[in-house]
Amino acid sequence: MGSFRFVGYAIVSGDGMLAAADGVMPSSLKFAGDQRFFEAGLDDADLIVHGRNSHENQPRSAERRRLILTRAVVQPVQSPDDPRATLWNPAHATFEDAAAAAGVDQGKVAPIGGTDVFSMFLDRYDAFWLSQAPHVRLPGGVPVFHGVPHQSPQEILRVHGLKPGDPIVLDAKHDVTVVGWTRA
Repeated sequence: MGSFRFVGYAIVSGDGMLAAADGVMPSSLKFAGDQRFFEAGLDDADLIVHGRNSHENQPRSAERRRLILTRAVVQPVQSPDDPRATLWNPAHATFEDAAAAAGVDQGKVAPIGGTDVFSMFLDRYDAFWLSQAPHVRLPGGVPVFHGVPHQSPQEILRVHGLKPGDPIVLDAKHDVTVVGWTRA
């Protein structure tokens, strides 16, 4: 079996949330610069991993091979709604088994949410691109990782062995930046 490189992508509010309390990413957390950065990262991925409520909603989304986490299956199986998607229940199959069922045995894996998905790969990330919109607040929202808001997303990444690079400005008007966190 080949090797995988895990690279996560998320944008969070100033309080570490990736969606509002209703589970939906509000327009206040969507910025053109971040969307372009996200899209470029996914263009380079061999496999996207997300929960049933997450989807990248990009122009080429339907072209991407993906694993969708669900409790509705035991063994990995092709989605009846999307020939490029494989349904995966991590309680019954390993990531490697699910990736093999999706026809991927190596390459870049891009987890894109939600909380369970991002948290599941914390010890496997080679890199995590954390965008932050510091002026957006989503009280009672959906956190990027389990443990937020008691710990910041940055503290959680650090505890899991990742180190930050320099911030890149994605939207100067709104102070939106992205920081690449890489495994030491």
